[in-house]
Amino acid sequence: MIGIPLGWVYSNFGEWVLHRSVLHGLGKNRKSFWSFHWHEHHQKSRRNDMVDDQYMRSLWTWSAQTKELLGLAVLALAHAPLLPVAPFFVGTVWACAANYYFVHRRAHLDPQWAREHLPWHYDHHMGRDQNANWCVTHPFFDLVMGTRREFLHVQPTARPEPVAAPVAARKHATASGHR
Repeated sequence: MIGIPLGWVYSNFGEWVLHRSVLHGLGKNRKSFWSFHWHEHHQKSRRNDMVDDQYMRSLWTWSAQTKELLGLAVLALAHAPLLPVAPFFVGTVWACAANYYFVHRRAHLDPQWAREHLPWHYDHHMGRDQNANWCVTHPFFDLVMGTRREFLHVQPTARPEPVAAPVAARKHATASGHR
């Protein structure tokens, strides 16, 4: 059972490393297989307020979506030999890979959902610094590695934030036991 949390931590670290080093590192080279991420996915997302219409295409086309799925399938197969000795670990890695695809896809088809549920990924695409916020499904390793950057100019959600009471009024309420 220890394989479940280990598989989750390993997968989140894998997201961070692969996104940073492979998808952005190698992906900036137009001749690289991984260039689809930077030159297609990021450009479409920036132009279309986070929407990447390649997620609406058929899986039978050679697109960024298909390449992403192919990469995830290769990663899943690479872990298959460990299945007999670490079934919970491998199962968790496979579940995390599937979750990554479905969460990432939804984020790029429903930007409002992404802003609410994956603000770190929304910030990765729409913020000033696209070389931060490497995690997609959970910001754990961005927080650990210090690469989580909040984009301060994201529009507020539909419900307004409550107005904070002046500092003096808050101190008085706290001192008198009222909150």
